[in-house]
Amino acid sequence: MIAHFRSYAQHRGRPAWSPCPKDMVRAALPREVWDHLEEHLKSETYEYLSDWARENIAKGKVEGQAEAILTVLSARGIEVSEGISEKIRKCHDLDRLAAWLRAAATVDSSDALFGDIS
Repeated sequence: MIAHFRSYAQHRGRPAWSPCPKDMVRAALPREVWDHLEEHLKSETYEYLSDWARENIAKGKVEGQAEAILTVLSARGIEVSEGISEKIRKCHDLDRLAAWLRAAATVDSSDALFGDIS
């Protein structure tokens, strides 16, 4: 299959080492195989097998929640000190981050974000 991708890439005028985008994989696989992969590897339901993948997915979720909190506060014109920003970014508890995100929609100051839920 790798040889097919290299040949395809060169045929398309791309370097042989160029990344294989999803459409190249799709073109190389029979429709039934692709449909099976799409059904069973959906990111919402797929259970990652490697610790590396699970850890990085979790890290991405945490970072996304933290950025969402800071974005909501910024959009509402609420000033966030470096200390509070750091506290939010260092938190790895998704439940706590979710609570802070909900609170970010209604608080009057970034200090109030941690009121009853810190």
